[in-house]
Amino acid sequence: MAKKSMIEREKKRERLVQKYAGKRAALKEVINDQSLPMEERFKASLKLAELPRNSSATRLHNRCQLTGRPHAYYRKLKLSRIMLRELGSNGQIPGLVKSSW
Repeated sequence: MAKKSMIEREKKRERLVQKYAGKRAALKEVINDQSLPMEERFKASLKLAELPRNSSATRLHNRCQLTGRPHAYYRKLKLSRIMLRELGSNGQIPGLVKSSW
């Protein structure tokens, strides 16, 4: 089980990404628009740099929904490999059969 502080930190990042998504997209659009004057694009890049770092989507890290484990994460199920195996063995994931021979 991951530390509670790490799980909460990740949740905070998710909230910040959602909060600033529109503003970041608008600023990036201005920065990438070649028809605008250089000064205006530079001001937009400074405003983008003033936004919180954790509001960037690249700062997010996928974590298991049950344990918070950051590694060996299956995106489709939002679970780590350990929980996938455990839940599969208990028969709690439909269609998943753990092989044994």
